[in-house]
Amino acid sequence: MSTQNHALSLASIQAADDRAFISLVNSFRVIEDSPNINEYQREGATAVIDLANEFERVGQSCTPENIARVLGRLSDIQVRDFALGSHTAESFQVYWAMWHYLLQVAPVGYVAPVACLFATLAYEKGETTLAYRALERASADQPAYSLTILLRRLFGSGWPAGAFAAMRSELHPKVTAGIFE
Repeated sequence: MSTQNHALSLASIQAADDRAFISLVNSFRVIEDSPNINEYQREGATAVIDLANEFERVGQSCTPENIARVLGRLSDIQVRDFALGSHTAESFQVYWAMWHYLLQVAPVGYVAPVACLFATLAYEKGETTLAYRALERASADQPAYSLTILLRRLFGSGWPAGAFAAMRSELHPKVTAGIFE
């Protein structure tokens, strides 16, 4: 494990407590039984890719509305699962930095999805301790969050990171089809 990642802070920063930002994130929250659920899922999946592209260009200076849109739309499991498979080997570092930053700015109630996304990247990178620290943040935010429980079991089983990455890549086209078709 690298010393740099061992010291990487996963704690919230002041932006996570900003009332205007919290309100903006709440405005993008997906209500499960909404008649527009598929539209919100498509918008959320597109927002993940758009934010990654923006993050690659400007880093943490991304538009607060774009950040809020992704955090809010990640409240939907399909959007979260889309985000889980949206990075490639070439975009890994961009997503690493993006999910780390979003983990720090996510308001209470929106931490678990992004913490799980960051945990999967940490696990794939071989940063198991950091992956578990991210899962701790997820559990503190939403103790019964199903992906946190699943990832704890998966990481604890010693399943190889490469096998996890392969499974994630294999499932991504199915999730994408479910959202966009």
